[in-house]
Amino acid sequence: MLKLRSSAASPFGRKVKVVATITGLLDKIEILAADTMDSNDPLRKDNPLGKIPVLILEDGATLYDSRVIVEYLDHIAGGDKVIPGAWDARLAALKLQALADGITDAAILQLYEGRFRKPDMHEPAWIAHQGGKVERGLSTLEAAPPRASATPDIGTIAVACMLEWYRFRFPGRLDNYPRLNAFLADFNAAIPAFKETAPR
Repeated sequence: MLKLRSSAASPFGRKVKVVATITGLLDKIEILAADTMDSNDPLRKDNPLGKIPVLILEDGATLYDSRVIVEYLDHIAGGDKVIPGAWDARLAALKLQALADGITDAAILQLYEGRFRKPDMHEPAWIAHQGGKVERGLSTLEAAPPRASATPDIGTIAVACMLEWYRFRFPGRLDNYPRLNAFLADFNAAIPAFKETAPR
């Protein structure tokens, strides 16, 4: 059986879980809680970077990060499930995933600045630099949001996971993006299993 090390709040882990559900592989994966801040967590043996998610294969080999894992799951499910086979569609989906993941990365750096550094040590220029990435990314998506459907590609899945995580970690900041909120509502309606993986 495959094993997935992740956390309930991780948008990257959630992306993998949603892909596993859509590809019909979720029942073949054991979900294991991981704590990235615990130096004794076995996560660090499975991924030297100590980051989640990590997929442990049946032979003990490991895969990371989420982009590699979803590529693997799509492949063993027969391909062209969430990662399109046609080149143009594939490129568009992977580009959208890169944008969503990049927004998440920048928002996480903002979050960590507040979580791990004392207030008098915060660097406003650094926070603003990361905030600019988030705002430009969200504005780009607001101008042309993806379309929710029962058969989403990896880009659309990544955007949905990013948006719900961002709303979870930064309450109120998505209020000025009505098209993205509408997309998120449509995605939740189109993918019932999405609600089961909500961040907490």
